[in-house]
Amino acid sequence: MTDVSPAALAESLSTLRETEPLIQHLTNRVTINDVANSTLHWGALPVMADGPNDGPEMAHGASAVLLNTGQVNDSLSEAIYETGLAANELGVPVVLDPVGMGSTPTRNELVERLLADVDFAAIKGNYGEITALAGAEAEVRGVESVGEYDEIEQTAQAVADSADTVVVASGETDIVATADAAYRVEAGHEMMGEVVGTGCMLGGAVATFCGGVDDTLTAALHATLAFGLVGERAADDEYNGPASYHTNLLDGIWNLTPEAASDLDVDLDERVERIE
Repeated sequence: MTDVSPAALAESLSTLRETEPLIQHLTNRVTINDVANSTLHWGALPVMADGPNDGPEMAHGASAVLLNTGQVNDSLSEAIYETGLAANELGVPVVLDPVGMGSTPTRNELVERLLADVDFAAIKGNYGEITALAGAEAEVRGVESVGEYDEIEQTAQAVADSADTVVVASGETDIVATADAAYRVEAGHEMMGEVVGTGCMLGGAVATFCGGVDDTLTAALHATLAFGLVGERAADDEYNGPASYHTNLLDGIWNLTPEAASDLDVDLDERVERIE
């Protein structure tokens, strides 16, 4: 069982602040500012280099690269593909967020091309996107997952096995899976679903932790758990609706310091359940 104690989470957060890894994001324009700010608030350095030439070049200085398919056009799609290849050649961890997988043939083709040619340290998607990656029937409208996914743990493990990676499937209960085991992460708040971009921010968190924490499973679990806890804490402070909650969420990331993580008054072992 990966250590998810407050002390272990604090150590990961401390590592991010001490090393300040450069996290390169090729992501969509809708959430780019939130992804950049949340990366900075975790203690890392964000760079949004997403040109066909600039993207692969920037990978030379990156500690991790996030490829987000939230917007698909010829220029960005080529930059995503070429940057993924460049990062692999350099040994830089690559995280895939297959936003909208299962919604259009164009997105499906891009993601399938990436999976065929790029090695991923981690893949993060919602239930529908991960199910679509597994080749099973999924209901994805635009970039949102709808429907029921009773076997999401097994599905996430199947994707992890086929892609030789760690999979984060986000939903009411987040799933972090390898080929050998799956973990249920009980953290978060319903208001997170009222803010556009929280899924992209989680993808950014996974990439950020992968850029600073050596063990990929630990990075994915700690990122998922930390972001969920921030979502809960954001609801503890006063908010009038999604906009003020959104502000609380970003402030919450900044305020989840290593010291704050060490002092958490929740039993994190009860929040993470391993499923064989």
